Amino acid sequence: MSGLRASYLLLAVIGTIAPMLFYVPWMQANNAGIFNLLAAWKANGATLGLYYDLVISALALNLWIVAETYIRKDYWVLICVPAIYLIGVSCALPLFLFLRTRPVT
Repeated sequence: MSGLRASYLLLAVIGTIAPMLFYVPWMQANNAGIFNLLAAWKANGATLGLYYDLVISALALNLWIVAETYIRKDYWVLICVPAIYLIGVSCALPLFLFLRTRPVT
């Protein structure tokens, strides 16, 4: 595995763990579910701006993944689509790049 691919994989792991270090304790402390988390993301202008930034980035990444899958016929990268919405762009983007840079047979 090249250094570049290893870097993508490392960033995908960090992009999974780092947000959860904040989400899980907040949800436990506030006895909150996903709908309360979404409401908190829209609590003020600063968080709302970040929310829309991430939503637009997620949609763009989703479109890119689907387009690349159609062109390259590399269906393994579709695992990144649920990762976008269940974990986040911080995991899904480096995971997609990790999968995209491997040789396709």
